[in-house]
Amino acid sequence: MSAATPSNHPPLLAEAPAGADTRTRIRHAAARLFARRGYAGTGLKQVATDAAAPFGSIYHFFPGGKDALAEDMIRTTGPQFMALVLGLLEERADPVEAVVHAFDSAAEELVADSYADGCPVATMALDVADTNEPLRRAAADVFAEWLDGGTAWFSRHVARDRARDLALAMIMLTEGAFLLGRTTRDPGPLRAAGRTMGTLVQSALDATPRGPRSR
Repeated sequence: MSAATPSNHPPLLAEAPAGADTRTRIRHAAARLFARRGYAGTGLKQVATDAAAPFGSIYHFFPGGKDALAEDMIRTTGPQFMALVLGLLEERADPVEAVVHAFDSAAEELVADSYADGCPVATMALDVADTNEPLRRAAADVFAEWLDGGTAWFSRHVARDRARDLALAMIMLTEGAFLLGRTTRDPGPLRAAGRTMGTLVQSALDATPRGPRSR
C-alpha cells in the first residue's frame, strides 16, 4: 500500500532503469516529483534535471507539458497501486488477517521511506480537485477503478453490496492514515486503520449467511 514496497514487490516510484530512454526517464522523474510534492510543488525544470534530459524533450514527448505529465502519472501509478494492494491482500488467506497485514506492511514501508512516499494519486488529487478538471477526472477514474477492484476482492467473502462498502472504507482509511502518518511522522495511524478495517471485515463476515453468497 505504500509507494515504496517490501522487497518482494516492485516499487511504484523507482528511478528509471539503467540505460532507459529519455521518455522513460522523464516519466519516472515526473512520477516521483508529483507523488511527493504534488502538482503545484513540481516544476518542469526539476523534472528535466532529475531525468537528466534536455528541457525541450519534455514537450517533445509530452506536448501537453505539465498537465500531460501529471495525467500520465495518475493513470499509470493508479493501477499499479491497486495491483500492489491486491497483492498484499492475497498474501493472507483469511480476509481479516489480509487487511491487517496490508496496512501493517504500509506502516513498515512508510517508516523505511522516512515518510516520503504515501499514495501517489491522493497527493495529486488534493492539489487539483478544485483547479484542474481534466486531472480531477483522471484521479476520479482511478478511485473508481480502486473501488471496483476492492469490491471484487471483498465479494469473495461477503455479499456484493457489503463488499462495496468495505472497499470504500478501505480507500478512505488508507488515504486518511497516510495523511496523518506522513504529517505526524508516525506509523501508528496506518496500524490503527488496519485494526479498524479488520473489525469492519469481521463484522461483515459475521453478518454473512453461510452457504453461497449473493453477488
